[in-house]
Parts: sequence; C-alpha cells; structure tokens
Amino acid sequence: MTLMTRRSTTLSALGAAAALLLAGCGDDPATPSGGGGGSSDELSGATFTVGSKEFTESNVFAWITIIALENAGADAGDDVASLSGSATVREALESSEVDMYWDYTGTGWINILGNTTTDLPEDLYAAVVEADAANGIAWLEPAPLDNTYRIAVTGDFASENDLATMSDAAAYIQDNPDDSAVCAASEFINRDDGLPGLQTAYGFEFSSVEELELSLVFTQLGDTCQFGEVFATDGRILANELTVLEDDEAFFPAYNAALTLRQETLDEFPAIADIMAPISAALTDEAITELNAAVDVDGETEEDAARTWMEDNGFVG
Repeated sequence: MTLMTRRSTTLSALGAAAALLLAGCGDDPATPSGGGGGSSDELSGATFTVGSKEFTESNVFAWITIIALENAGADAGDDVASLSGSATVREALESSEVDMYWDYTGTGWINILGNTTTDLPEDLYAAVVEADAANGIAWLEPAPLDNTYRIAVTGDFASENDLATMSDAAAYIQDNPDDSAVCAASEFINRDDGLPGLQTAYGFEFSSVEELELSLVFTQLGDTCQFGEVFATDGRILANELTVLEDDEAFFPAYNAALTLRQETLDEFPAIADIMAPISAALTDEAITELNAAVDVDGETEEDAARTWMEDNGFVG
C-alpha cells in the first residue's frame, strides 16, 4: 500500500476574533416562543455572544440564532464570533468567550467527549446530552438535518470508473495506488471520524492528501485530486455536478445540528429553548442545503440568507 503523503496547499482561514457585545436591550426583536412572526420581550435586557465555526453552514446557524435572540429582546451584537475549528469554538464556550454555538452530535460524541466511531449509541443525541451535562453544557433540541461527512468525485470520474459507494472507491484506490489523491480540510484529515478512521474502516489509503481550505476542495476536484471531502448538505455539490459516494459500511456517525450553551446560561434564560425549538425543527436537509447554496453559489451574505429564511418561515415579522 502506498504511504500517505501530506502537502499543505493553503493555510486555514484565520479565526475571526470573537465579537464582544455591549449590554443593552434590543429594539428589533425576533422569534417569540412558539415560532410565530413578530417580536417579543422574553429576553429583554439579556446580552449574548453567538459563536460559530469557520464555514458557511455554521455561520448561517449563528445568524439565525442572532436574529431570533434579538427579536426576543436580547442584544446579540452585530456580528458572529467565527472561530477556526471545533476545538477552538468549544473552548470559547467553556471559557465564556461565547455564550452559544451550533455543534453536531457526531462531533460531540467523538471529538468533544472522546469516544470513537466503533462505540456509537443507538440514540446518539440522547447520549451526547447526558454525557455533556457533566461538563455543564446543554444541547437544545436537534435539527432533523444530518450534515455528515462524505467523499465526492466529479460526475464524469464516477461514470468512467463505476464509482457509487466507498467500497467502490476502496477497490479503485487499491487498483490505482498512484492515482488516488484526496483534497480535504485540516480538521477532517486529523479527526478519528474523518480521514484516519475512514481509511481504516474501508481498508485503503489515498496516494496523497492535499490539505486545503474546505471551500477550495470544489475547485480542485478533477484537477489536483480525484477525491474530495464534502459535507452532505453543501449546496455546491449540485452546482458542481459532483457524485457523493455512499457510505455503504455506515462509517460516518449522524451529524444532527443543535444549539449548545452553558447550562448556567440556559438556567438563567430558559426562554432560549422555547424560542429556538421551532426554528431548529424547520432546519431540514433541504432547508439548510438551500441556505448554503444561497451563500456559496448565489453569493448572498450569510446574514441576508438567514434573515430571508427566518422571514419566509414566519419566525420574524
């Protein structure tokens, strides 16, 4: 088996400094509990910093949350505290640099709580909620969307080589050991539920690994790399006519998204759970894929895409 080599192609995007919020009441409130349009004052006088990871979907989640909090009377600042990587934003939550951010059940179970892909519980969300409660972190009701990792190839490459599943890809890589580069972001390259675990589960090794910013993976597929890391709900998959390979061995865990916050924050402001519940329930695979595409394909800002979605779904008046 060819040894895996790793070449850093670009530097990861710099984590933006966390937005520091000023105290005060918001005069432009958003989603009341129950999800109806119009404003409320349930969080009047509260001040929050909303964090995110440095990719489109996470930033969209953050803007949806800011809009909802402000529509309920809170001051949630005028920007998102977008930070580099899961570990960084989680540390910011634990140290009170941010008050909340959206994370994924798979990330919670494996990267935060230190489990592996071989010991996945039947109810992953319930297990994460119970285990992370010991750390003083609450997970609100999850969205039905499942933004799991996947490996994608161009449609032409898939057709030419009869690739539909990861098992197909493993067979191709074993037969073509010098022609199987993968483009991926640094976090995927190093996570147990990412590249290392994937290669072990399917018994192959890519000929080389090109480390890129996630947004550049789409530009390099079919050029620098035959294979690329994607998120299942990324709007650029359809726009670039990619084939997403089926995870036929069910290696990747579920990545249902949920707003996470310190339990002390939830205890002080229990209305947050009621405000966010109907919003979370509306974030299906289809909904978030369209939101991601609005930003990454159509060029809208994350804030504008989030606000339009909130208005169209009746969460703000």
